[in-house]
Amino acid sequence: MTARLVLATHNAHKLGELRAILVPALPGLDPESVVSARDVGAPEPVEDGVTFAENALIKARALARATGLPAVADDSGLSVDVLGGAPGIFSARWAGRHGDDRANLDLLLAQLSDIAPEHRAARFTCAAALVTPDGAEHVELGHLEGTLATAPRGEHGFGYDPVLVPAGGALTCAELAPEEKNRISHRGQAFRALVPVVVAALRG
Repeated sequence: MTARLVLATHNAHKLGELRAILVPALPGLDPESVVSARDVGAPEPVEDGVTFAENALIKARALARATGLPAVADDSGLSVDVLGGAPGIFSARWAGRHGDDRANLDLLLAQLSDIAPEHRAARFTCAAALVTPDGAEHVELGHLEGTLATAPRGEHGFGYDPVLVPAGGALTCAELAPEEKNRISHRGQAFRALVPVVVAALRG
């Protein structure tokens, strides 16, 4: 099937997660018609916004221009209270190299090594954006509150999932089944809120 919706990611883990969230909420949409920026050979724009929402829009705008399709993008990250909200928009490159999950985790845990459990509050934030070829734009936000474990745990997920324990739970996001993580996650919240706008865009 011809692509009908393009997702601004080059990350295979994120593409799978976003498809799992979006496709069930969009009846009649073939999963194979939801493709990634990598699938269409689109370059990655410079993310020079200062908020998650600004960076999500930068990516979605660039992809809509490049493909002529409705484009969905997200920007997400971890904000730690005792670090003044860092790493925030710098989450993916906190250790200096973009996308090095292990280095990012190691640096973050080293920075928090002497922080007591009661002061390890943190949250994931996701901004999900839709931009259509005619220039319409819409952004939704999602948050997942929690605390940080002292060491990575779990085999699922990616990024900082192995260290964030959602509020009221005992397991890290990486220890949760993917379906459970998507149900409560910041990304799941933001994308489910975006679904009605995506449906309207696909219906033209």
